[in-house]
Amino acid sequence: MNHVIIGAGAAGIAAARTLLKELPGDTVEMVSQDSEVYSRCMLHRFISGERSAESINFVNDGLLTFPRFRWVKGKSVTRLDGALKAVYAGEEKLSSGDTVILAPGSNSVTPPIGDLKTAGNVYGLRHLADARAIVDAAKNAGNVVVVGAGLVGLDAVAGLLELGKKTGKRFDITVVEMAANILAINLDAHAAQAYQGLFEKAGVKFLLAKKVVNTKSAPGVDGVPRISSVELESGESLRCDMVILAVGVRPAVAFLEGSGVKTERAVVVNDRLETSVPGIYACGDAAGLSGIWPNAQVQGQIAAKNIAGWNLNYEDKFAVKNTVNFFDLVTLSVGAFNPQEGDDVLVREDSGNYQKIILRDNIPLGVVYQGNIAGKGYWQYLIKNKMPIDALKKSPWKISYADFWGMENNGEFKWVT
Repeated sequence: MNHVIIGAGAAGIAAARTLLKELPGDTVEMVSQDSEVYSRCMLHRFISGERSAESINFVNDGLLTFPRFRWVKGKSVTRLDGALKAVYAGEEKLSSGDTVILAPGSNSVTPPIGDLKTAGNVYGLRHLADARAIVDAAKNAGNVVVVGAGLVGLDAVAGLLELGKKTGKRFDITVVEMAANILAINLDAHAAQAYQGLFEKAGVKFLLAKKVVNTKSAPGVDGVPRISSVELESGESLRCDMVILAVGVRPAVAFLEGSGVKTERAVVVNDRLETSVPGIYACGDAAGLSGIWPNAQVQGQIAAKNIAGWNLNYEDKFAVKNTVNFFDLVTLSVGAFNPQEGDDVLVREDSGNYQKIILRDNIPLGVVYQGNIAGKGYWQYLIKNKMPIDALKKSPWKISYADFWGMENNGEFKWVT
């Protein structure tokens, strides 16, 4: 049998490895618009010049040269024939198989404002090609506007700041954000303010609670418009040589129209990650469940194992965990970080640390640890499983891994629930 995987990200690679292991007599074909495998989490390191494309390749086990594996690279899938399980780029048939795993990831969102969709100096930061384009454009850019102050937007800013240090080039960077604080979906306002202060110290300007409503452009030498300024709802006008958009992503599932695979915002899957078409599965961002790296890998493994006959359900849909690190300041945020009325909020802070625990009826809803985050991973387990902590009869600040491990009669350690 032959199995087709669309996408070369974390989910697709995990699926490929699993299929080759579970079905030793079968072949796997992976089709992707990318010609390289890379970690999206490291794209800002590529922009800064700290990492090469080769050094952000997370596949080092020989998968890509395995005899039963074939990679059709650099091809954008435009159509899937669900009945025949055949994949096309235009009229070119790229691959077909007995099963298909959809793991195409997602693409940056470009809002229909002014010339953002058509201008030649507007960039997202989702693919290695985006990072390369930003590095190339930065050679002739002085004024940079970044729209969106989430992790991706700040990654782009951090990359440009480091690039400027290496090259001696100064960038005037302005970040426009609709929310009242940066990292609004990742951290509470207090933890986020620490990062804003560090970026401002590095020369970055933030315009918060602001909205882009239009652009002004001029024709480039190739006839393609280039945005010369971004206009805000407040009436402010920001000069720019380059615009980086970081306002969100959308699952890359447009090619599924007419395939028979049911989609809403993402691909609709059952608990086994199978789509509305038998033999076609989806994982990662395409499935719209929880696209963070480890979850995407697990989804790819489960989809592949189900093809191999395991009949597994994907259950771990908890994805409200963020680890932020800029200027060597590290923050861990798990669960809810903004309390509701009636919640108990515990906060403590010193010169190098900020810590917050949110409880409801002695059940932890969320935590924020900024500074020293060592040994705090157990909070994810407690929050995900809604475990009351009052039975421990100790301060929440004193909780540690040791409180949740017991020993079996045979000497084996076991997580105590």
